[in-house]
Amino acid sequence: MVFSQAPLESAYIVDVTKIEDNRGFFARSWCSQEFLRRGLTNVMVQTNIGFNLKRGIVRGLHYQTDPHSEAKLIRCTRGAIYDVIVDLRPDSPTYKQWFGTELTEDNYRMIYAPEGVAHGYQTLTDNAEIVYQTSEFFVPEAATGVRYDDPAFTIDWPLPVQLVSARDRSWPDYSF
Repeated sequence: MVFSQAPLESAYIVDVTKIEDNRGFFARSWCSQEFLRRGLTNVMVQTNIGFNLKRGIVRGLHYQTDPHSEAKLIRCTRGAIYDVIVDLRPDSPTYKQWFGTELTEDNYRMIYAPEGVAHGYQTLTDNAEIVYQTSEFFVPEAATGVRYDDPAFTIDWPLPVQLVSARDRSWPDYSF
């Protein structure tokens, strides 16, 4: 696994290292020791799947509040998405900054989003699917979010936004 520091504090782009032969390839997509060695959360307790029918859908930006704050490891397993994380940690040097990158079924790239970071994505293809692991169980009363078009962040989505849930459209402006 190859870890590249993302522009946000403690966030990483994680690329698999393929061992290829005439059958295809083998690669690790998770290794607790590799994450621990870098001082990252290395226990994931839940795996989630998100499937989206149409291109241009935005989901998020979601996070859980303390004491249920969660790290996430996100990968696109079908189609392509533009994955976005926003730093909501007031003590972080990258507070209120965002980072986005393309995750596809072909690049096998993952994003590690640390605790205190909101996560969302836009589908770049029809029938896009993501799989992501979380370090905490889902706790409905701790689940919250920031709006995809919040002026505090000015996220530059690559496509016109086609569909957003009523809940994700209703988050108030972020106050800091």
